[in-house]
Amino acid sequence: MTRGPVRLDVSVEYALPRIGLPAAVSFRKWVAAALAGRIREADLALRVVGTKEGRALNRHYRGKDYATNVLSFPAELPEGVKLPLLGDIVLCAPVVAKEAREQKKSLAAHYAHLTVHGTLHLLGWNHEDAREADAMEQLEREILAELGIGDPYADA
Repeated sequence: MTRGPVRLDVSVEYALPRIGLPAAVSFRKWVAAALAGRIREADLALRVVGTKEGRALNRHYRGKDYATNVLSFPAELPEGVKLPLLGDIVLCAPVVAKEAREQKKSLAAHYAHLTVHGTLHLLGWNHEDAREADAMEQLEREILAELGIGDPYADA
């Protein structure tokens, strides 16, 4: 398995009780896998939130009045500023847990997928059209396979 960036700083914050949630070391491993071979240095923050905060963020930043599974906020650095700051990822724990149950996936595998997905958004990947979506989904499959996690889109 690939190791990831030479220097990686992932700040993990839990805005709700950590019971049943992946450990910070797992989130760091998943981010590192998504960045491996793509970037040498990276700083980012990952926050696990409840429904109320997830909904408020989605409403404020995307104009959608519901909690969603993952939000990514790429850093917007001033022109000429060269820092390894990638941005922030927000995962909504109740939504992730509900989706994992509905899709009959392990909770850890679903968190891994959404962490990889959110990290790729920080690198500029998107799924605005079918071509972009196919490319991003294939990259997610490859990264997750390196982690020993099956295709998250197999039953989609």
